[in-house]
Amino acid sequence: MKTLYIECNMGAAGDMLMGALLELHPDPADFIDRLNRLGIPGVEIKAEQSAKQGIVGTNIRVIVNGEEEHSRDYHHEHSHDHHHPHDHSHEHDTGHHLEARVDQPEYSEEVQSPADQDTPDDHSHDHDTGYHLEPNVDQPDYEDHHHDLSTLPSVTKIISELTLPDSIKQAAIGVYQLIAQAEARSHGREVAQVHFHEVGALDAVTDIVGNSLLIDELEVDRIVVSPIHVGSGMVKCAHGILPVPAPATAHILQGVPTYGGEIRGELCTPTGAAILKYFADDFGPQPIMRVEKIGHGMGKKDFAAANMVRVFLGESKDEPDTITELSCNIDDMTGEEFGHVFDLLFEAGALDVYLTPIQMKKHRPGIMLRCLCRSDQADDMAKLILRHTSTFGIRRASFERYTLDREIIREETSFGMIRVKTGTGYGIKKTKPEYDDLQSLADQHNISLREMRQKIEQELYQTETGGGTNE
Repeated sequence: MKTLYIECNMGAAGDMLMGALLELHPDPADFIDRLNRLGIPGVEIKAEQSAKQGIVGTNIRVIVNGEEEHSRDYHHEHSHDHHHPHDHSHEHDTGHHLEARVDQPEYSEEVQSPADQDTPDDHSHDHDTGYHLEPNVDQPDYEDHHHDLSTLPSVTKIISELTLPDSIKQAAIGVYQLIAQAEARSHGREVAQVHFHEVGALDAVTDIVGNSLLIDELEVDRIVVSPIHVGSGMVKCAHGILPVPAPATAHILQGVPTYGGEIRGELCTPTGAAILKYFADDFGPQPIMRVEKIGHGMGKKDFAAANMVRVFLGESKDEPDTITELSCNIDDMTGEEFGHVFDLLFEAGALDVYLTPIQMKKHRPGIMLRCLCRSDQADDMAKLILRHTSTFGIRRASFERYTLDREIIREETSFGMIRVKTGTGYGIKKTKPEYDDLQSLADQHNISLREMRQKIEQELYQTETGGGTNE
């Protein structure tokens, strides 16, 4: 199984992830050239060599109309020790903020003086992949280019108009929606009320699209991400001084293993968090794998530890995963009530729900309700069962299971389009036409379901083997 392992010991930002993944690509220069030709308005992407603690990797620079995003880590002692014309924090936030039109503080200049850049404890040069309140400085008029970046639908429109496969657009929009939803939750508003600063929005669109495209072109079967180091301390933004991780990042990473550590600074941005959350198949230690390529994506901050994201690409063995079974015995519910519980559990993400006839105490006939779910869903499933059934207790057990990697593909046949479930893994590949589609085609052509299945499977078999013998 082709596996990608992403090591986030120093957090993750969208540009750092892209730099690391780019080093796995067979033709990095061509990829950057294609990314620049996609037509993201006003954006130029550069890949440059960078070194941290003697380790050489790739630093991605996203320039939007001559501007780059910067970090806004807040160091209280730093602000007293150095009296420069502007604040090192830049009052930027890696999250989406509701756009304020009145009484906003003046934003400090984006470009630092040489004296600031030489300051030993200056950590302000990190590429920030977030979205910001619109600053009170002269910005390019995006309406002249027919691009309004103030809302999620307008950003989604830009992504949808790029010359990319639909699957890449859907993934990029899905990642962006995670961030917008997290920002809306942070501020207690609707997603439609979140407004973006154009530089931050385009910067993140570039990071998200670039990472989505790289992951697609690397053609991996499984992505595993380490626990994420989010950093500690405070960050300064237009809303004031906030804790690390920033509120939007914290919302996105709910359910994901993270840790703070001793390094003071924001190590994981909302964009980086959303990319990892969207694409990861699992979070945990590196699986047993034969590593073929290693990539290093460099940040722009300097810490005691090397500020980078490291990725490993190679082959891993198919391994069983762990699921949880919740079960309880019930003898006083109707079939309709069980049906309602089934619907609720499946809607909540249960892998399977089923009933088994049993004989209970005092020779009473009863039903055993079983719910299979992922381990991190077990508490929520148990609450649903306790709330919507008559049971007073639930048993919990863990099982390992072997599964094939599943995918639904659409196939054109002489009878019409049909969805086909494909399973691969452990050296096995099998396909199965979807029942609903078979039934619909059988009704359309006035033949039996059995006959339609035979005809469809014969066509699919010939397509796979080219009409020859099986492999």
